[in-house]
Amino acid sequence: MTAIKHALQRDIFTPNDERLLSIVNVCKAGKKKKNCFLCATVTTERPVQVKMVKVKKSDKGDFYKRQIAWALRDLAVVDAKDAIKENPEFDLHFEKIYKWVASSTAEKNAFISCIWKLNQRYLRKKIDFVNVSSQLLEESVPSGENQSVTGGDEEVVDVYQELNAREEQDIEIMMEGCECAISNAEAFAERLSRELQVLDGANIQSIMASEKQVNILMKLLDEALKEVDQIELKLSSYEEMLQSVKEQMDQISESNHLIHLSNTNNVKLLSEIEFLVNHMDLAKGHIKALQEGDLASSRGIEACTNAADALLQCMNVALRPGHDMLLAVKQQQQRFSDLREQFARRLASHLNNVFVQQGHDQSSTLAQHSVELALPNHHPFHRDLLRYAKLMEWLKSTDYGKYEGLTKNYMDYLSRLYEREIKDFFEVAKIKMTGTTKESKKFGLHGSSGKLTGSTSSLNKLSVQSSGNRRSQSSSLLDMGNMSASDLDVADRTKFDKIFEQVLSELEPLCLAEQDFISKFFKLQQHQSMPGTMTEAEDLDGGTFSRQHNAGVPPPVSSEKDMIRQMMIKIFRCIEPELNNLIALGDKIDSFNSLYMLVKMSHHVWTAQNVDPASFLSTTLGNVLVTVKRNFDKCISNQIRQMEEVKISKKSKVGILPFVAEFEEFAGLAESIFKNAERRGDLDKAYTKLIRGVFVNVEKVANESQKTPRDVVMMENFHHIFATLSRLKISCLEAEKKEAKQKYTDHLQSYVIYSLGQPLEKLNHFFEGVEARVAQGIREEEVSYQLAFNKQELRKVIKEYPGKEVKKGLDNLYKKVDKHLCEEENLLQVVWHSMQDEFIRQYKHFEGLIARCYPGSGVTMEFTIQDILDYCSSIAQSH
Repeated sequence: MTAIKHALQRDIFTPNDERLLSIVNVCKAGKKKKNCFLCATVTTERPVQVKMVKVKKSDKGDFYKRQIAWALRDLAVVDAKDAIKENPEFDLHFEKIYKWVASSTAEKNAFISCIWKLNQRYLRKKIDFVNVSSQLLEESVPSGENQSVTGGDEEVVDVYQELNAREEQDIEIMMEGCECAISNAEAFAERLSRELQVLDGANIQSIMASEKQVNILMKLLDEALKEVDQIELKLSSYEEMLQSVKEQMDQISESNHLIHLSNTNNVKLLSEIEFLVNHMDLAKGHIKALQEGDLASSRGIEACTNAADALLQCMNVALRPGHDMLLAVKQQQQRFSDLREQFARRLASHLNNVFVQQGHDQSSTLAQHSVELALPNHHPFHRDLLRYAKLMEWLKSTDYGKYEGLTKNYMDYLSRLYEREIKDFFEVAKIKMTGTTKESKKFGLHGSSGKLTGSTSSLNKLSVQSSGNRRSQSSSLLDMGNMSASDLDVADRTKFDKIFEQVLSELEPLCLAEQDFISKFFKLQQHQSMPGTMTEAEDLDGGTFSRQHNAGVPPPVSSEKDMIRQMMIKIFRCIEPELNNLIALGDKIDSFNSLYMLVKMSHHVWTAQNVDPASFLSTTLGNVLVTVKRNFDKCISNQIRQMEEVKISKKSKVGILPFVAEFEEFAGLAESIFKNAERRGDLDKAYTKLIRGVFVNVEKVANESQKTPRDVVMMENFHHIFATLSRLKISCLEAEKKEAKQKYTDHLQSYVIYSLGQPLEKLNHFFEGVEARVAQGIREEEVSYQLAFNKQELRKVIKEYPGKEVKKGLDNLYKKVDKHLCEEENLLQVVWHSMQDEFIRQYKHFEGLIARCYPGSGVTMEFTIQDILDYCSSIAQSH
């Protein structure tokens, strides 16, 4: 450290006329350790300026540079963090707070001590020192000049005290009395020493002269002691006289203490009595309201609610120790218990009557809703019952047994009422779906109960059969040339979609309103949670409550959530079966209805889960959604199975296969239904399965076809598939669209090449032989020397195909192609144009072979390319 101080003094402070007094090696607190030095300096010239300088080692070399300097007068606080324990951390408060960590506690203490001394000398104690040991802040420091910066590790700042005016005047008088005071300092000092000795002698003589006065003082003290003894004797006699008075005063004091104790006890007794009277006294008006209050009117309900709250406060008062042993308290508590029991019984009886009466009143309104697809509104009933919500809360906290009984009775009455309403509602929905009463009988509806004949499984079987019939009817319609893809038009499906949406839209607010009412009326907390699912048997038997709360204790919050769900399941136990029956009916009417139901049900499930994923509505709709998804999967499987079972007629041409047309119908319908739907992924999976089935079975039918060439079946159907996918722009089937286009192109080319081999059959065979000889290694110009392929044979073959014969062959080819192709796809002109291009390509190929293999022979075809174009155009126009 000494070497660093010398280096800093030499390189940094000496050039600036500054003297380094103290140094400490520090780094910033809480950051990566980048060491630097804090230096306390003073200027060598007056007026003296005291500074604190931060010095840092340069990044480029081994020298130090001055980074920042603060005037010591700007320093407000020095915080050493801990005055007792050793702690290298300290803070310096300038305009902002600088936090430092010294390399050692000793360096920190030496630096703070130096700052304190500079503060004492130059700043008149302006700086505050916090958490600094008192040993560091000692006021006395060695006098003399400041030590040099080169002498030792610890620098001491000398304490300089200015002379006051009196001292300056005395020194001047002393120096004036001695002429040599300035010229000869040693003589002046010797003179002062002699005068000091004279003064010491005078002091000693003065002390010895005062001995006589001391003796006089001792005599006076002896006299004073005698007087004190006399006073003590008098005081003893006075004490004996007051002893009897003291005894009398003690008796009086004891009597006063007993009186005070009695008063204190009386005050405490009064306080206890006032406490019992104030907290355990029920007003007569409250007692009358509990015994006779009218529970039917709003004013009576309010009076009963206030009285019940007052009774509960009296019963729940926290008695002090010993109160429960007082007879009056026991009697009052018994009276409260009797009032509570009496009022609880009266309240439970009244609410049971309200439940029953409301059930009858609500049933009378069912007739007006029998023709409309709407559920009765229970809001007036809920509004009337919510007036008793506070009383239900009181009953829950005071008599849970009766509260539980009311809960069960409410579920029993309301479940029967809702069952009638919901079944009638679904009956109307089924009738509207099927159209008329006669049609509803055809689909298995009978009577007023609205139930489907047979079980759900039989309905599913009927659905499959109905779907199969619809598909077979559709196939026959296609064979007959009818362009309709389904025996049910779009209007019927739209009507079904609207009815199904209306059913869900009516059920959703009904369930949410009932759940909200149950929570408010029965004072059950409902929060979003993800509890485990419960079996329906446990929910419907009603025994869960009693098993959990047979002691009459209110359930915890988690059980209250379960209670809400159990109550909802029992009250609306018919919703899920009725929804499943309605879904089965819709699937039976048209299996494509499962698409509508999947989208609508998914949307309502998503909405319900956003409100409360653990609610009854969310759980029920989720269960029904599983059934809808199964029906949707079954619809897809049925379509694939029907593709595999397709049989084609051996006597008629194939054309567009029924399942290809049905896929177009399905895709078009699905795209319109699933637009912006939440379950798009399910549709994409179904598309993938269906398109694979279509591809496989198109190829299967093409291989089995006898009347229509395989290439034609493949070409027409894959062209239809490609056109459908291009029009609908289904993103998940982009690869299949490209594959369909490739298959269509490949089979179009294959069909064209196969068909063109027939009009110029002998010419084709001849040139195939020529190419075979060339392939065997015979040079092209030597082929004409082969006996079977000489010029005479070539002329003979060419003469068999004059222009008239070629046109006749092309005409026959056009008629055959026309017989092969179906009218729906309208590919005749496309195929004919491709054949024309292929024929011209073959013609050019033949001419090239003639030019290469028969050079200079002068042999040419008896028709030209222009003749071919004219032939093809003329044939196409004539047909």
